[in-house]
Amino acid sequence: MKIITCGSVPTKIAPSDYFTGRVLQTPIIEAEDPARLRALLVSFEPGARTAWHTHPLGQTLHVVSGAGRVQTWGGPNQEIKAGDTIWFAPGEKHWHGAGPDTAMAHIAMQEAQDGKTADWLEKVSDEQFTG
Repeated sequence: MKIITCGSVPTKIAPSDYFTGRVLQTPIIEAEDPARLRALLVSFEPGARTAWHTHPLGQTLHVVSGAGRVQTWGGPNQEIKAGDTIWFAPGEKHWHGAGPDTAMAHIAMQEAQDGKTADWLEKVSDEQFTG
């Protein structure tokens, strides 16, 4: 058993290469091999969002507060809110973030394949974000 105490893992500002706007990431777990689970609490200020990206083994999001948006490549821009859970299939190109005027926080859960959890692509345009 391992207990990761509150405050023992620092919150980081998400890298601007992969995010637009202010986004904070607080690690929850990076399980040791042979487990592959990685989980983060991700907090988006209004208008903030990820770039387009995929996950080799898929991703689950669970929204814990606020309201935001998600979109898969070629699909509609959809609203998400606290209590919603979203599943992206392996390799599914998508983005997620806050709403234009609302903050949003979610727990992001994904598995690592060969140490990698995501493939980052181009940034989401303002037009794509506003839908």
